[in-house]
Amino acid sequence: MLATARLILRAHTRDDFLDSHAMWSDPEVIRYIGGKPFTAEEAWARLLRYAGHWAMLGYGYWVVREKESGRFVGEVGFADYQRDIEPSLAGTPETGWALSPAMHDRSYATEAVRAALDWADEKWPDAETACIVAPENEASLRLARKVGYREQLRTTYKGQPTIMLRRAPRATT
Repeated sequence: MLATARLILRAHTRDDFLDSHAMWSDPEVIRYIGGKPFTAEEAWARLLRYAGHWAMLGYGYWVVREKESGRFVGEVGFADYQRDIEPSLAGTPETGWALSPAMHDRSYATEAVRAALDWADEKWPDAETACIVAPENEASLRLARKVGYREQLRTTYKGQPTIMLRRAPRATT
């Protein structure tokens, strides 16, 4: 578990499923992430994938909740999706984040991603991390740059234009 001034980041439980599904089925959330709302089955598979990352790799995603109210904020973390993308992201933890639209414009994303990156800097002090963002997703590009990601190149993923960004290891900053 991680904590910030306003947020708790913790492992997912079954009790997070309804909130997670609501977020992943919201057109605003998935607009730049595939564009198709998740079914309950797809959201459940995502939740299981999060647990699998922790079990197999020792890292994954956290559910983010408000510290005071316990309200669902979103999900933030690291993954190895074995993406079919060039250049390959193999061996590089990939950072990702998604927030419920009701929680936008509160700086929660920055707070949560910074907490996750602080955790990563402790776990992997000599490793860079990466993220991919759709070129039209200006909010995520701003956040990525704010927390230290720099554009490496523009590529495609699943036939869509994609920006690959990388963040240098803490040991070199």
